Amino acid sequence: MTEPDDFAVAFYLRMKQAVTGRISKDVQRRKDSEKRANSQPFEKGREPITAGAGLDGMLQQFDWDAPLTQAELFTNWHKIVGDLNATNSTPESLDNGLLLVRCKSTTWATQLRLMQLQILERITEVFPSLKVEAIKFVGPDAPSWKKGKMSVPGRGPRDTYG
Repeated sequence: MTEPDDFAVAFYLRMKQAVTGRISKDVQRRKDSEKRANSQPFEKGREPITAGAGLDGMLQQFDWDAPLTQAELFTNWHKIVGDLNATNSTPESLDNGLLLVRCKSTTWATQLRLMQLQILERITEVFPSLKVEAIKFVGPDAPSWKKGKMSVPGRGPRDTYG
């Protein structure tokens, strides 16, 4: 009884392929399983590779090169700007060619803005694949005056310090 069922299914799938002009998922799955069933351990395409080559292939396959290069820039920031500048600044994000760097004070942000061209040249020299076009140096975030879970919108009382 299995033969007529297999013949009927095969005939149906072949007719469907002829009418629609494409292979159904079931036929493709069967072809793939037949191909895997006939594979041999030492045939072409199954050679052993080194771990480094495997990792390189994974990085390219999943397109992880750019995030890893960005992480390398963030961790090696002290090599780009120097130790003193790196202790007072931290790169936060890289979006569409704009590198955002948070500084400990507005004075450090101003100082690094004066050195912006040299830093940008150094980044493009060391990390050309990142394509950093501009750097924005910002000071620390302003403190929040909101206290508690609930707060009233608007400016609030203007006599805060008196």
